[in-house]
Amino acid sequence: MTGLQILGLGHALPKKAVTNDDLANLVDTSDEWIKSRTGIRERRFASKGETTTTLAVEAAKNAMRKAGVCAKDISVCIAATFTPDVQMPSVACSVAQQLCLENVSVAFDLNAACTGFVHAVASAHAILSAQGGRCALIIGSETISRVLDMTDRSTCVLFGDGAGAAVVALSDAHPYCFCGSVTPDTQSLHCRENNLGIEMDGANVYRFATLTVPEILRRIMQKSEKSLDEIDYFVCHQANSRIIEQIARRLGAHSEKFYLNLQRYGNTSAASIPIALSEMSHHGLLPQGTTIICAGFGAGLTCAGALLTF
Repeated sequence: MTGLQILGLGHALPKKAVTNDDLANLVDTSDEWIKSRTGIRERRFASKGETTTTLAVEAAKNAMRKAGVCAKDISVCIAATFTPDVQMPSVACSVAQQLCLENVSVAFDLNAACTGFVHAVASAHAILSAQGGRCALIIGSETISRVLDMTDRSTCVLFGDGAGAAVVALSDAHPYCFCGSVTPDTQSLHCRENNLGIEMDGANVYRFATLTVPEILRRIMQKSEKSLDEIDYFVCHQANSRIIEQIARRLGAHSEKFYLNLQRYGNTSAASIPIALSEMSHHGLLPQGTTIICAGFGAGLTCAGALLTF
């Protein structure tokens, strides 16, 4: 199978930082309660003028600049989100218009919640393989603060807003592997009717993630014929530090191999993995030859992973 190369990464964050103490002024909670259960210290909330689309556009611009590509090089544009600004047109089409992506032949949104970015990578790989094209622009962008019930302390403390993006191209020199899994359960994590809050059974989600993600990671390593020592980093969806610690433990991997930034941004759903990758690239953690496995998990309940080589 033809591989996939990440040419450039970028991210964008709202300006407003919301600390645990800020939320403690709104609901019955505390900084210590949130940190001890989630690892989160603060998150970003979108302000007036900041939308899922504006964040997506900014992240996409940054990724394209890092990749050294121009608008005419993009033939596929996919946006992973469960918080689009409007039901139609898609965020992807709005990005394509604002960035003047004149050669785009496929543009659509993908809603797989926190698994969305990994599914978008797989979709981009499949489309480029099927129809050709130079590059794909893949975005994860969310403004989850706009669908939160700010009186519900069990969920309003968990989530944040932001966007991350990647420019990718097919490459025989960069191994790629994908695995997915679905455990049909639409009640453990879902939006209320009319998007008036998020309902979550934390115990079920924890159990699902800590059992399913390690299995997906093992399947990817087996399928790609890679050993644990050959994987430089695991980049999991940034939902909860306890979940990621347990995934590392079950996999038998050193926790240092698992990148964490949820303490600064909270759970940004489809944006969490590309934001993490963009930060890692910025800090020089992804030099040529680096091998990583990304793993998303979330509503559905769904899980998916992808091996990527830089």
